[in-house]
Amino acid sequence: MHTLVLGGIRSGKTALAERLARNTDGEVVYLATATAGDGEMRRRIDRHQRQRPANWGLSEEPLALASVLAFHASAGQKAPCILVDCMSLWVSNLLHAGETVFACEREEFLTQLAQYPGKLIIVSNEVGLGTIGMDPLTRRFGDELGWLNQALAERCDTVVMSVAGLAVTLKS
Repeated sequence: MHTLVLGGIRSGKTALAERLARNTDGEVVYLATATAGDGEMRRRIDRHQRQRPANWGLSEEPLALASVLAFHASAGQKAPCILVDCMSLWVSNLLHAGETVFACEREEFLTQLAQYPGKLIIVSNEVGLGTIGMDPLTRRFGDELGWLNQALAERCDTVVMSVAGLAVTLKS
C-alpha cells in the first residue's frame, strides 16, 4: 500500500506520515531528501532525527530515490515500509542538478514506486493553493512539484492532506 501525504508548510504532514509508519508491522526506513546547507537546516534535521523512533533505519539521499527503493525491494527479505520526506526538497535538489538528472531521476522514481512491494509513505508540499512565483525558477518549482504530486496521487492507493494537523482523506 502506497500513501501520499500532502500539506502546506507546518501543516503537520510529517507528523502524520510518521504516525502512519509507526502503525506498520515490521521495519521502517526513513528516506530523507534534505541536505544541511546551513546551521538552521542542520538543527531542523537534528530535531527530526531525535523525534523518530530509534529502531527506524535511515537513508539520506538527496537525488537517487529510485536506487534506494530498488535496493530495499531486492534485499532478499520482506521490503520495509519506507517513509520518504520530502518530495519538495527532492524536486529542488533535482532542479539544481540539471535537466538530464531531473528527467532521469523523476522517471525512475515513478517506475520504482509502481514496482515497490512494501509500504511507501511519501510526504510532499501542496503548492497548488499558493501564489504564482515571481521568478522563473520559483514558477518551474511549483509546476514540477504540482505535476509530480499529480503523478504520485494517481499511483498511490491513499492520498491524505494534512490541514492544521488534521488528516483529510482525498483518496482511499
